[in-house]
Amino acid sequence: MQKNKGFTLIELLVVIAIIGILSGIVLTSLGTARNKAKDAAIKAQLSSLRTQAEIYYDTNSGSYGATGASCSTAGSMWADDSGVVALVAKIGTDGGTMSCNNTANAWAAHSSLVSDTGKFFCVDSNGAAKETTGAPIITDQACD
Repeated sequence: MQKNKGFTLIELLVVIAIIGILSGIVLTSLGTARNKAKDAAIKAQLSSLRTQAEIYYDTNSGSYGATGASCSTAGSMWADDSGVVALVAKIGTDGGTMSCNNTANAWAAHSSLVSDTGKFFCVDSNGAAKETTGAPIITDQACD
């Protein structure tokens, strides 16, 4: 009598079920990792916003432009065709929601973070860069 070698149907189904469970766990973890990566990108872009803002300030006779409380105020660094505009757009692409405020001599900006809807990251012209719980109150163009 010839004996068949191989796996039974039950054994194959068990292996497929285990693979399915493991892949579900991995995919869930990847979603969290992606959101944390987006948060890191938003923080890096906001931090580099300080450099771009200083370049704008130096090339525009010591001014951040027209006073405004939005990221699209005409005549301000937020709406000028500069590196600042590209950074603000990239933050939006990564899922952050920007809020900007400036005068001719100072500025502050913050963005929501993706991984935790109650967290924000704020930077200003004074050199502050901090994560906050809840939207930061930007007064006098500073992260408070």
